[in-house]
Amino acid sequence: MDTSVDKITNKKVIVGLSGGVDSAVTALLLQQKGANVQALHMTNWNDEDGYCGAAEDLQEAKKVCKSLSIPLHHINFAKEYMDLVFKDFLHEYKIGRTPNPDILCNREIKFGVFKDYASRLGGDYIATGHYAKLRKSNNSIELVKAKDSNKDQTYFLHAVDSDAFKNTLFPLGDLTKEEVREIAKMNGLLNFNKKDSTGICFIGERPFQEFLKNYLPEKPGSIYDKTGNLMGQHNGLMYYTIGQRQGLNIGGQKDGNGAPFYVIEKDIEKNNLIVAQGDDSNLYKQGVVINKFSWLGNANNLVQRDKKFLCHGKIRYRQADQACEVHMLNNQKVKIIFKEKQRALATGQATVLYSNDRCLGGGFVDEIVS
Repeated sequence: MDTSVDKITNKKVIVGLSGGVDSAVTALLLQQKGANVQALHMTNWNDEDGYCGAAEDLQEAKKVCKSLSIPLHHINFAKEYMDLVFKDFLHEYKIGRTPNPDILCNREIKFGVFKDYASRLGGDYIATGHYAKLRKSNNSIELVKAKDSNKDQTYFLHAVDSDAFKNTLFPLGDLTKEEVREIAKMNGLLNFNKKDSTGICFIGERPFQEFLKNYLPEKPGSIYDKTGNLMGQHNGLMYYTIGQRQGLNIGGQKDGNGAPFYVIEKDIEKNNLIVAQGDDSNLYKQGVVINKFSWLGNANNLVQRDKKFLCHGKIRYRQADQACEVHMLNNQKVKIIFKEKQRALATGQATVLYSNDRCLGGGFVDEIVS
């Protein structure tokens, strides 16, 4: 259950090597600590059209392994990703929600089938290039924010079962991105300046709506403003999310104030999209209800004493911590009321809770509280 990178001399560590600078420096740092480092590169998408860049990533991983003189294992988890992540992703969009596949990928793939495969390779530990920290406390492992607040990835890791963090290492937790790049450069890693990957890997650079149409056929409907005026037509509610501005194809409106239109509601029953101009008050909501909240470690025990408690939460990655009050409706169902109304809350999104630097857990939004 040790999560310290200082006690790994001669231990076999399987590093999830993507081909990017973060995982490369992860492998380097562990090697410098005396670990027996082996790399495991996984392909999670059958990249037949070339948008995902899987072939390029594999070549980059091979270059890193050659530079560090470490063995590389390659495994294809495309079927597991399809069954455990992508099918859920499509279902969520189909019913009008806004999912985050990166969160499921961490839970089901990186700390699920990947960790299992690493065990079969004889690994004592696994390590990844996530910006996060692990801390032992009272026979439990706590997930803690990284030093680099701009890169902290605890938001995406909140759904991972605490047991999956056993014998897991996050060597980058106390480093900034700039420091990671400098370490890579100073040690001759050729990918030291490689651009960070952004967005959803299997979509690549293509427009989101174009990609989704391959799996969810168009279901046209009407676009109305909040007073009921017909504004145009949409191609399907699944292609839009709350707060979205792009892709509405609503030009300048007579007697309008010149401000852009934003999605404020998706009427699933009537297949209508509701929009409003500018920073409309309807974009702001007070809170959320989560039916299946996932508590990390012993956080559930800590909060059971009170049916409500104060902490901080995030509704999206890189958002500043927002003060909130959490009402425990039962062991899993919670209502989270923010001190200040939050912009563009949407069902399917994740809300993640924190107590200082500790991630308490999170869950996917089922209801919006006005």
